[in-house]
Amino acid sequence: MKTTSPHLLRLLAAAALMLGANVASHAQDKATQLHNRATAAMCANCHGTEGRTIEGSAIPSLAGMPKDYMVLQMKAFKEGTRPATVMHQITKGLTDAQIDTIANYYAATKR
Repeated sequence: MKTTSPHLLRLLAAAALMLGANVASHAQDKATQLHNRATAAMCANCHGTEGRTIEGSAIPSLAGMPKDYMVLQMKAFKEGTRPATVMHQITKGLTDAQIDTIANYYAATKR
């Protein structure tokens, strides 16, 4: 009976660890993507599915909006320095991290 060399066993163990780490990393990435999408979904009632409003709407589409611009506008709503209707109430309940997540999400979403 042929035995497996210790070197080969170490190599196989390292490969298994790398594969496991890759699977865990992929699962974490998917969880982060789902969390970000769920956070951004609160905007859908007014700004449309995936941030796309109906053409001609008075409410702006968020899809493709530059991140820095969106953060600036949402913080202005939150601080009450930008006139709005319901946006003052919505943004008051958001943390800076949530605002950043939403802005990143819609900046990465195609128009």
